[in-house]
Amino acid sequence: MRIANDCLVSIQFKLTNESGQVLDSSPDGEPLVYLHGAEGVLPVLQRELAGKVAGDRFDLTISPEQGFGERLPALVEELARSYLEDADQLAIGRSVTRSDESGQQASYLVTAFDTETVTLDGNHPLAGMTLRFQGVVVDVREGSAEELAQH
Repeated sequence: MRIANDCLVSIQFKLTNESGQVLDSSPDGEPLVYLHGAEGVLPVLQRELAGKVAGDRFDLTISPEQGFGERLPALVEELARSYLEDADQLAIGRSVTRSDESGQQASYLVTAFDTETVTLDGNHPLAGMTLRFQGVVVDVREGSAEELAQH
């Protein structure tokens, strides 16, 4: 079966940056499973995989514009540490959820802190990166009514 919308697709993959550092991968025997055409997988990757069948390989370079966008300096902010409720539990790399200017909940990554301030980064961790996505299609099948309803 060829990959098309509403197919449940299983892929083994490796995601690297421009220098070849592995950023993410699917463990052997544990492929990533997604519903083709639904949100949650980059549109550029879905376009690349459309029409492929089990056993087909893929190797795709994804620009920042096609992936997670450019890094936006405006999304990095330094705040008084007292502004955060759980400031005593800060750690570099920890995710913090807080309201942005419009009142929407947003996720930020702690990138630095000291006794008085904390620096939060609202950019996606892969923003600004050119990525290489390589892998193989493991399985393709029609999504069940229950699976389609979940998306």
